[in-house]
Amino acid sequence: MSDLAGVADSHGTHGRASYLLEGRRVSVSDLVEAGLLTLGTQLTFERPRIGEIHAARVADNSLIELIDGQQFKSPSSAAIAAVGSGSFDGWHAWALNDGTTLDALRQQLLDSVAAQASNENAVQPSTARHEKLKKAREEAEQGNPRNLTVRELLSWWGAERRGYLISQQVAAELDNHSLSTVPDFEAVNLDAQVSLVIAPTDTESGQEPEKGAATATPTIPAESQETHIIGLTVGNLPSALSGVVAVSPSATFEEAITEMAVNGYSQLAVLAGTRNLRGAITWESIARARHADSNAPFSKAIIKARDVTYDQHLIEVLPLLAEFDFVLVRDQTNTIAGIVTANDVAAAYGAMATPFFLIGELDQRLRRILSETFEVEYAAKLCAPDDDRDITSFDDLSIGDYQRILQNRDAWELLGWPLDRKVFVKRIDELREIRNDLMHFNPDPIPDDAVHKIRHMIALLREYSD
Repeated sequence: MSDLAGVADSHGTHGRASYLLEGRRVSVSDLVEAGLLTLGTQLTFERPRIGEIHAARVADNSLIELIDGQQFKSPSSAAIAAVGSGSFDGWHAWALNDGTTLDALRQQLLDSVAAQASNENAVQPSTARHEKLKKAREEAEQGNPRNLTVRELLSWWGAERRGYLISQQVAAELDNHSLSTVPDFEAVNLDAQVSLVIAPTDTESGQEPEKGAATATPTIPAESQETHIIGLTVGNLPSALSGVVAVSPSATFEEAITEMAVNGYSQLAVLAGTRNLRGAITWESIARARHADSNAPFSKAIIKARDVTYDQHLIEVLPLLAEFDFVLVRDQTNTIAGIVTANDVAAAYGAMATPFFLIGELDQRLRRILSETFEVEYAAKLCAPDDDRDITSFDDLSIGDYQRILQNRDAWELLGWPLDRKVFVKRIDELREIRNDLMHFNPDPIPDDAVHKIRHMIALLREYSD
């Protein structure tokens, strides 16, 4: 097996390190290219508890080939196909004849490129993060998983918010280290706490993590999934997992009323233990019970309550909220961990709607200004100099096209504004990135300064266009 020195020389340390340490899942072909795995190598997947042994080999195209000829890029997909059902982490399932797992080779590869990058003072943030992830894996294997907020986790990648690309990168690098988060870092709000745990290796009966290791709730290995969480989940709302004030079924009216009054709540969960939801108490249910019978027992005021899981898509819960005004939320352990009201949802969607409307106005104003200043043929030449796009109207242009037009010196002079072109175009580029972030429907609200930037630009466009 190679120490990767040759690979570093032929491909460049910085390129390989940045490629493998910054958001791409390691593949079997990477192991082959690095000399850690040779074509034709025999692989076995043993399941001693049920007496099964599955065989495969590394095919000439660096895919994993089962004995029936099926080929797979993903070790997990190959393991699932070999068994015929279940969900497996193929990196831990498949091993060489000497017992070395593909995961062990994967870690050797990551360690090598990280060391090379560090020696040449390249990709320092990535190498430092690699060490953090290694340490987190060791802690999880020892049964002491690291706990941190989603915000703190994202900071390892130098990010403040979750977007499609950063979420994909985080998920990929966690997977490379056999880690996952509980609860799912994409399904909860930024200040919710997650644990870095060992991803499950076999949801049926075969392999298990080492004794004492903290593991996630069984799920399909991340590398076998084609999609990740898209859109808002219930857990993305701050109140969903922030705790819940509850009373027991044996409480009194005075206790419930006092809890609601001092906290300013309109409802309370009624729980018999942290997981046993018995219903809820509301001001309305109390009034109805006492109106029907002034001596009614507390139990008469308990109404049925709806509960949902934290990782359900918020849009699926809207009908329940419209009917009942609130839902109780269960976390990954099935504990009632929070409450979401119709007001919470209105606030969340309202926070998302404002920048959408503003960016829409910005787009319309820029398009109108350009259409009143330039001929469409002139704009098309600037936006598609190779004539590789069919631009017949200004409606065919994107905000990136507006930027291409305005950064042209001659076009700027035709506009006739007494403003600095470079400063103006730089701000347009910042707004383009904000717009793209919004269009990916990221779960986290955009920073306040982003909204201010959009508002200020709209005000400027109003002044100069009017």
